[in-house]
Amino acid sequence: MKRILVLGSTGSVGKQTLDVLSGLQETHQVVGLSAHTSVDALASQARDVSAEAVCLTGAEATNELRRDIQRLPPGCRLLEGADGLVELVESTQPDVVVCSITGAAGLRSSLAAASSGAVVALANKESLVLAGHLIKEACARSGSVLIPVDSEHSAIAQCLEGQDRNGLRRIILTASGGPFRGWDSAALASVTVEQALKHPSWEMGPRITVDSATLMNKGLEVIEACHLFDVSQDKVDVVVHPQSIVHSMVEYVDGALLAQLSPPDMRLPIRYALGYPARLSSPEGPADLNRLNGLTFESPDRETFRCLSLAERAAREGGLAGTILNAANEIAVEAFLAGRLPFQEIPDVVQDALDTFPSQLDPGLQSILETDAAVRTHSTSILQPSR
Repeated sequence: MKRILVLGSTGSVGKQTLDVLSGLQETHQVVGLSAHTSVDALASQARDVSAEAVCLTGAEATNELRRDIQRLPPGCRLLEGADGLVELVESTQPDVVVCSITGAAGLRSSLAAASSGAVVALANKESLVLAGHLIKEACARSGSVLIPVDSEHSAIAQCLEGQDRNGLRRIILTASGGPFRGWDSAALASVTVEQALKHPSWEMGPRITVDSATLMNKGLEVIEACHLFDVSQDKVDVVVHPQSIVHSMVEYVDGALLAQLSPPDMRLPIRYALGYPARLSSPEGPADLNRLNGLTFESPDRETFRCLSLAERAAREGGLAGTILNAANEIAVEAFLAGRLPFQEIPDVVQDALDTFPSQLDPGLQSILETDAAVRTHSTSILQPSR
């Protein structure tokens, strides 16, 4: 039995992971779960899988569950906070850790997973954006294997498997283009939260859905690809593919293009990571090739969707630039979702942070955390209540 720990189990990827695991009960055992404040959902999941331990990172949520601890299965331990996440990784001794906590909040637990010797099924791209060098160093020390769960990076990993990396010309990340593909800056001025949360291809959480609409998510994936596959930013290209069937491509020096195709369903990369290095059978059956037609590709509009260019800048600069980019973006997206910032001003907040804070090559964890906090304070301060 593989012992599975799911961090961020009540989010979109976490729920889909548990859905996949529900069909793998003869070979995979869920031993631990975590959430931020979703008490009801976490308690229900814990009972369904007979979890050995759970963690809530929200203090009020933890106190609520502690007062009603019988909602958890017998013998299930309740841990709390960021330290509790680390303890959850260390104490459950998992074979696979699914890291699906959204945003920079997942960094410490991702580092703990990378230090555990387990397979790290990484859906928290921000861990690599902030501290890719630290994650990889931890994996090298512990023997942990890093398997990406993002559909694009899972596709790239599959296209690179068994190939000579010296023959790699470039990595091509595909993007759906989001709900505003083809819009100009004037049209974006009136974008509502409801419109931004209507992604044409994927069902995701609010933050990543907005990031997909601004193309920041694709920019973060550029940085993620640089770390995962040890390439420079100039070897990572982005192409818009509205059908979301080709999840990414790899081009080799002889002109060959290898691509991974499948319907837009996160369960495939999740299943690939859970079974690695084996492939687990899917209940969906064979693909209907007649439906895989009319595939189109186009260049992204970097002038209108400036977040992509800003992320590519951060990828070139390296060091703390990823931390600065992500922190400012998280604050800006939060303000947009709360109705305090227009959609088209999200990149303004991010650019201000990149221009204000200096990057530092090979930063340690403390520098990363301090910079993350400083950028958040700064970006929050420039958002006027009237906006």
